[in-house]
Order: sequence, then C-alpha cells, then structure tokens
Amino acid sequence: MNVYIREMKAHRKSLIIWCIGMIALIGSGMGKFAGFSSSGQSMNELMAQMPKSLQAFLGVGSLDMSTASGFYGVLFLYILLLSTIHATMIGATIISKEERDKTIEFLFVKPLPRKKIIGIKLLAALTQVGILSIITWSASLLIVGRYSEGESIISDIGITMFGMLILQVLFLVIGTAIAASTKKPGKAATLAAGVLLVTFILSFAIDLSEKIEGLKYFTPFKYFEAKTVMDGGLELMFVGISVVLIGVLAVFTFILYDKRDLNV
Repeated sequence: MNVYIREMKAHRKSLIIWCIGMIALIGSGMGKFAGFSSSGQSMNELMAQMPKSLQAFLGVGSLDMSTASGFYGVLFLYILLLSTIHATMIGATIISKEERDKTIEFLFVKPLPRKKIIGIKLLAALTQVGILSIITWSASLLIVGRYSEGESIISDIGITMFGMLILQVLFLVIGTAIAASTKKPGKAATLAAGVLLVTFILSFAIDLSEKIEGLKYFTPFKYFEAKTVMDGGLELMFVGISVVLIGVLAVFTFILYDKRDLNV
C-alpha cells in the first residue's frame, strides 16, 4: 500500500494538470460551437466544402455538426488523443522511472516480490486513468449539456466515454509492456509515444484511402470513433480485440519485467 500511495503522490500534480487541460479543451471546443451557432453559419455546409483530407483530420464523417452532440463527436477525436497520450506516458514512466531516476535499489529492497510491485504500480496507473476519465465524462456532460438545448446527450457521451476508457487502458498497457521490455528506461516513454503516433496517423490514412481500410484492425483509434459508436454503438469485435490485447500486454508486462536484468 505504501508503494501505491507513493505513486499516487508522485503523479498528483501532473494528473491535476491533465484534468485542467481536458476541461479547457472541452470548454474551448464547445465555445466554438456556440460561436458558429450564433453566427447563423451552417457547419454541415461549411465542412462539406472542405477537402476530404481536412474532413478526415477533423473527424467529421457522418456527424451532424449543427447539434451539440454532433460537434462534440468531432471534438472527441482530440479528447481521445489527449487521454491516450496521458495513459501511454503514465504506463511507460510508472514502470521505467525507478531505473531512470536510480531509485530501483530503494524500491526492490522492500520485502515485496517484483510482480507484486508491478501489480501495485499498475493499480496506481489505472486509478489515475480512471480519475481523468471520470473528470472528462463529468465535464463533457456539464459543458455539452449547456449547449444542447434540450437534446439528449447522456447516451452519446456515455458510449464515447466508455470507448475512451477502453483505449486508455489499452495504451496504458502498451506503455507498461514497452517499459518492461526495453533495456533503456529513458527511452520507454519515447517508444510508447511513437507507437501512439503511428497508430494515430494510420487512422487518418485509412479515412483518406478505402484501399487500406483493412488496416483498421491495427489502429485502436478506429475502434471507437464517435461517428461510428454514436450511430451504431460499440462493435463487439473491437471490444473483444481490445480486451484480448489488454490481457496479453498486461501478462507480458509482468513476465518481461520479472525476468529481465534491471539497470541499477
């Protein structure tokens, strides 16, 4: 329990900053929706005139941007990106920072098995991911609700947030697996961020070219897109793939870290 409290305190300030940043993103994004609505401009017509590449970048798809929930669906792409960056970074650093900061000897002289320490660290990381998810969910309901004008938003926001939480956990264990396997702890966060960036760019490429649509299984950013889940709900196949990947990567984290030589 001391390790859990230590990890929560160590990441407390950064978590607060991430939460404030998320609230600011949602607030500023929906503020733009209010500005467009009051100007009388048709967002749908404006987006239809834009190049396909820009539409893909904005994540428009079939969303009705004249509604608060539709505009939030476009904004959700960037909410998802921010939340997965946080999850990836915390997953990589919470495992690798002991070697990076030369505190590995202090931690592992405690009468705790290595696997138990990793388990506690994972629990602390999951707690922080959960807190950011709850703050994001609450802020989304409050801020989008302010502009909804009677429109039902609870189900749309709820299903996107559920998808976001799954991806947060997925990228968290991607980060821990990379940190547990690399012999250079200082580069764990960079490698994990590289994986996230590649999958994010791939999701754009798929939107631009139907020829590579089959690659959508290789980028988690295509699993729970707002334009898909708001209309048809979560796809069980993608939920299943995510759960399997989370389980496999979590097991890899324990096995790889338990077996490798640590840099003291």
